[in-house]
Amino acid sequence: MSVDEAELNNLLGRLVVDVGASFQALGAVLGDRLGLYRALLAVMPALPGDVAREAGVDERYVREWLAAQAAGGYVSYDPESERFSLTEEQAFVLADPDGMQAAAAFLIPLGAGRNIDRIAEAVRTGGGFPWHAHDPQVFEGTERFFRPGYVANLVSSWIPALDGVEDKLRAGARVADVGCGHGASTLLLAASYPRSQVVGFDYHELSVRQARERAVDGGLADRVSFEVASAAGFPGEGYDLVAVFDALHDMPDPLTAARHIRETLAEDGTFLLVEPYANDRLEDNLNPVGRLYYGASTVGCVAHSMTEEPRTALGAQAGEARLTDLLHDAGFGRVRRAAETPFNMVLEARP
Repeated sequence: MSVDEAELNNLLGRLVVDVGASFQALGAVLGDRLGLYRALLAVMPALPGDVAREAGVDERYVREWLAAQAAGGYVSYDPESERFSLTEEQAFVLADPDGMQAAAAFLIPLGAGRNIDRIAEAVRTGGGFPWHAHDPQVFEGTERFFRPGYVANLVSSWIPALDGVEDKLRAGARVADVGCGHGASTLLLAASYPRSQVVGFDYHELSVRQARERAVDGGLADRVSFEVASAAGFPGEGYDLVAVFDALHDMPDPLTAARHIRETLAEDGTFLLVEPYANDRLEDNLNPVGRLYYGASTVGCVAHSMTEEPRTALGAQAGEARLTDLLHDAGFGRVRRAAETPFNMVLEARP
């Protein structure tokens, strides 16, 4: 075997970057958990001691943490003053409570890693690892990763892009949010369209409990409810809108779920399917977003889909063509891409 030294060094360089990113994940979670980003925002430009006092943590750890964060480009450092700060963009992504809170996304791989032995056994045997068996950090990280995108796009652009749906919601519609998790999308719909009645369904009982608590805390319990039910068997009919946010590809039997959704819709109802953004060809997904979704899909999406027959395992990069074919097979006559973001693809399906 002849090894090209330049290519070898390039590969090793990428490994150094990725191992460093793994530790950056730990640091980001520490910053999120301990309020270090928020503390820096409050006192910047700051010395490590300033941040430590504001956050109520040990200064020596903060010195090391700030250095790592600066090396990763998550915070800024001025060598002349030896002080740290956040740009407006860094603050919005990491520190602002009303911003992206993107550090929470690292909870997903860190939480999944706690079950790596069981996941490895599933990979070895062709078995599955169910969503509900993950560490709770995975649920928290998933919700906090997707929620900013829903807040930024669902009401402002995705709903208006659907044919006639916004008017129905404003007038008062029946809405089902299937695979709702902690209820981020469900609660947003209920808050934005007070005349509509919204119900969230999820098979995971603990997530449903969390969603119910959030509905009460948000003062929305009079117009939204949450029930434990599967995507292929949730109750009700005559829904004006059924939505599935970033969940259809996880299901062992997405075709049966889509058929059930078709059956529960009103005659002129709409199925809103939000899925991770993906091109139809693998080679067109070999980019940072594709790496994120393929990686998460290996240990999460595909692993759950493999738990029951028919073990469809669409994966998080299924692509528009395959999803469209599935929706046509489920009985939908009209399917179109209504909107997209760098992270999501929005499909509208009608009877």
